[in-house]
Amino acid sequence: MEPLFFPDDTQFWFETLRTLGHITYGGADFGEVAVTARRITAGDYDSWHDAWLRTADRVAAEGRNSLAGGHGVSARDAFLRASNYYRNAEFFLHGDPADPRIPHAYDASVDCFRQAAALHTPSIEPIEIPYPGAGLPGYLYRADDSGTARPTVVMFNGFDGSVEEMHFFGAAAAVERGYTVLTFDGPGQPGTRHHHGLTFRPDWENVVGPVLDHALSLPEVDPDRIALLGNSMGGLLAPRAAAFDRRIAALIALDGVYDLSVVATSLWPGDAAEAERRLRADHDPELDAALEAAMAADPTARWAVQQGMYALGTSTPRSFAAAYLDYHLRDGVAEKIACPTLVCAGSEDDFFQGQPELLYEHLTCPKTLLRFTAEQGAGAHCQAGAQRLAYARVFDWLDEVLDPRRLRVDTLHPV
Repeated sequence: MEPLFFPDDTQFWFETLRTLGHITYGGADFGEVAVTARRITAGDYDSWHDAWLRTADRVAAEGRNSLAGGHGVSARDAFLRASNYYRNAEFFLHGDPADPRIPHAYDASVDCFRQAAALHTPSIEPIEIPYPGAGLPGYLYRADDSGTARPTVVMFNGFDGSVEEMHFFGAAAAVERGYTVLTFDGPGQPGTRHHHGLTFRPDWENVVGPVLDHALSLPEVDPDRIALLGNSMGGLLAPRAAAFDRRIAALIALDGVYDLSVVATSLWPGDAAEAERRLRADHDPELDAALEAAMAADPTARWAVQQGMYALGTSTPRSFAAAYLDYHLRDGVAEKIACPTLVCAGSEDDFFQGQPELLYEHLTCPKTLLRFTAEQGAGAHCQAGAQRLAYARVFDWLDEVLDPRRLRVDTLHPV
C-alpha cells in the first residue's frame, strides 16, 4: 500500500497505518490520526511523542467530560481512542529507558483502557496471572454474564505491543463472535517491562503454561476448546508454547515466524553462520560499527534495535542481535506442534518476509496458510489496516476447527 503519510519513513508510516487499522474496533478516528500525523516531523521521535500526547490528552479529556455527564457510551469510545494514542506517544522512546515520558504515557494508556473496559457490557475485567517475579497483567472478556463455558481464545501481542492493544488486534473480534477471551502481557512486553523490569525469554511455554493454568480455573473457559493466538513476534512465541503444551486445541500465528536469527543476521552481507559466530563473540568492533551504520541508514533497523535492547534487556546493539538468535523453532520444535494451526502471511510484510512460509513448511500438524495481499489492502505486517477482513478469516477458520462436527485437513488458502 502506498503511504498516505510519511512517504520517506517506512517505520513512521507503518505505525500510522497500524493506528488507522484500529479504527475498526474503536481505537482511533481517521480525522484525529490525520491531524496528528501532519504535526509530526518524519524520523523525529520527540515530535512523534509530542503530537500523539497532545491528541491523547485532548481525547481523554473528552472521555472524562462525557463520563461526568453520565454519557457512558461516549466516554467508553473516547477512552478507547485515548488509550491507543497514549500507547503511540511513548512507542519510539525506548532508546532511553529512563525517559520519564515513557511511564507517564504508558500509565495513562492503561488507565484510559481500564476506564473504557468498565463501561463495556459485559465489562472487561482486569486480571493478574500468577507468575514468578511479577503478576502478568491481562483482561478477561466474557461473551455474556451467564458464566457458561465457551470456546476460549488466549492471546498476546509481540515485540512492541501492549495487552491493551490486543483489544483491537483480535479480542473485540473474538468476543463479538461468542468466544471467551483472555489477553495478557508476558515478560518483555509493556505491562511487565515498564514497571517490573521483566525481559523477553525464548522458552515461551513457561509463560503460557501459568496463563493456561489460570484460564482453566475460570468457569467461562471450555477446557477442551482453548485456542492460542500470537500477534507479530507472538507468531513465533505462540507456536513455541504450543509445541510443548497439549492443552492448546488450536493455534493462530498472526503472522507466522519461524526463525528470528534470520532477522538478526540480515543487517550485514555475508555468511549467516559467520555472522552468528561474530555476534556471539566477546569483542568485534568492526561488526559493532556495521550495525551502527545499518541503524543510521534504515529507520526500521534503528527503531528495532533500540526497542530490542529495551525489551530483551541488553546493553548494546550487538548483544541484542545475539540474544535474538535464540528465538527460533528449529531443531524439531515446530514439528512437535500437534494441534490444528493457522499461519497468516502478508505479501508486503517489511519485518518477517518469508517467515510464515518457513513455519508452514515445517509443521507436521493439520495446517492452513492464509495469505493476505496488497490488492486486498491487507498485505502489511499483521494485516495492519485490514482488521475486519483479517479477523473474519481467522475466526471463520477457528469456528470450524473448534466445531467437533467438522474434520480439518491441510489447506493452502489461495492468494
